[in-house]
Amino acid sequence: MTDAQARDEVVRFTSDLIRIDTANRGGGDCRERPAAEYAAALLADVGLEPTLLERTPGRTNVVARIEGCDPSADALLVHGHLDVVPAEAADWSVHPFSGEVRDGVVWGRGAVDMKNMDAMILSVVRAWARAGVRPRRDLVIAFTADEEASAEDGSGFLADRHPELFEGCTEGVGESGAYTFHDGTGRQIYPVAAGERGTGWVKLTARGRAGHGSKVNRENAVTRLAAAVTRIGEHEWPLRLTPTVRAALTELAALYGIDADLADVDVLLKKLGPAAKLVEATVRNSANPTMLKAGYKVNVIPGEAVAFVDGRYLPGCEDEFRTTLDELTGPDVDWEFHHREVALQAPLDSPTYARMRAAVEEFAPEGHVVPFCMSGGTDAKQFSRLGITGYGFTPLKLPEGYDYQAMFHGVDERVPVEALHFGVHVLDRFLRTA
Repeated sequence: MTDAQARDEVVRFTSDLIRIDTANRGGGDCRERPAAEYAAALLADVGLEPTLLERTPGRTNVVARIEGCDPSADALLVHGHLDVVPAEAADWSVHPFSGEVRDGVVWGRGAVDMKNMDAMILSVVRAWARAGVRPRRDLVIAFTADEEASAEDGSGFLADRHPELFEGCTEGVGESGAYTFHDGTGRQIYPVAAGERGTGWVKLTARGRAGHGSKVNRENAVTRLAAAVTRIGEHEWPLRLTPTVRAALTELAALYGIDADLADVDVLLKKLGPAAKLVEATVRNSANPTMLKAGYKVNVIPGEAVAFVDGRYLPGCEDEFRTTLDELTGPDVDWEFHHREVALQAPLDSPTYARMRAAVEEFAPEGHVVPFCMSGGTDAKQFSRLGITGYGFTPLKLPEGYDYQAMFHGVDERVPVEALHFGVHVLDRFLRTA
C-alpha cells in the first residue's frame, strides 16, 4: 500500500496542477507546457527520465518509461491529459483555477477531468521510487496535450510521430472508470470502461439561391438546413448492443435480480432505475445538432447555411451512421466529417480487466464492478493506432450525492480528498501486478 507521503502528494499535486491554467479553447488556443514541466520535474526528482515533446510550441506532452521486473511481459500505457475545458469564474463558488482545498474537497477545473488522475499517477510512481518497488511489466507514463480538442497536438501527435516511445505496449489505462456510482438504494457500483463510442462531428452545408427577404424563394438555404437539422435531431436510432454493453446489462440485471431480457432493452433500462444511466447512452448511435450559422442581415436570404452535429457511433456501426446521415440530410444538404475518430472495444476476459476488478474490490469490498462503454471518447482512440487496447480506469471512491458525471465540463468541478486517497491505493495495487 502507498504511504502517507503519497496520500499528501496526490492532494497537493492535484491542487498545483489545477492552478496551472491549461484551458483548451480549441483552434490551438492552449498552452500545456507549464503543467508538462511540472509533471516532468516530479518524475525526474525520483530518477525517471521524462521526455518532453511538442508538435506546436507550448503544446507539450510528457512521456517516461518505468522498467518492469518481468521482461517477457508486454508493456502497459498509463495516460492522462493535461488540458482542461475553459471555465467562467463568475459562475463558480470558488475560482476555477484556485485549486482550493476546502472541507476535505479539492476545487477547480480539472479536479475530475482529469488532473486528479495525473496526480495519482505521479504520487504512485514517486512512492515506488522511495520504496524501491518495480511493477511487473514495463509502464509507459504519458501526460498529453490537446485531449479536449482534436488531440492533434497530443496523443495523435505521439502515436503518429513517436511510436517508438510506446514499443511493447499492448494495453493502456486512462480516463473515466472505476468510480463510485450510487444507485439510491445503498448499492455502490464501480463501472470500468471497456469501450468507447466513435466520434463523428459533422458539418452540414445547405446551398440555395440568395435573394431579398421579401421575395418568394423556394431554394432557401436556411429552410433546407433547418429541415435537415430537424430530421437529424428527431431521428430514433435503432438499438445496437455491443459485447461490452450486453455484458453491462447482463451484470446489472443480475445485481438487481431481474431478468436480463435483451430482446426489449428499453423495458430493461426502466427496470434498472438510476443504474440505467451507466448504459442508456450507449445502446444506440446518436446525432445531436449543436451549432447553426447562416446569414448576415435579416432582410437578405443567404446562399449558404451551415450547421454542426455531434455524432457518436458504436463499435461496428460507423457504416450505418454514414448511411443514415445520407438519408436524413437529403438531396439539398451536403455533409462531411468535421472530426472523426474510431469506436473502441476492449475484451472483458483479459487478465488486465480481471486485475482492475480485483484492485477495486480489495479497497471497496462492498462495491460491485461492472463493465461499461463510454458515450464519448478519450486519448485511447489515438493510441489505438499503435495496437494498444484501451480501458477507462481512474479509481475514485465517492460519497452519496456526488454527481460524478456532472463534474465533467461542469460548474464547481471538485473531488473529495478521500476519493484521491482511494484512487492512489487502487492504482498502486493494480499497476504493481498488472
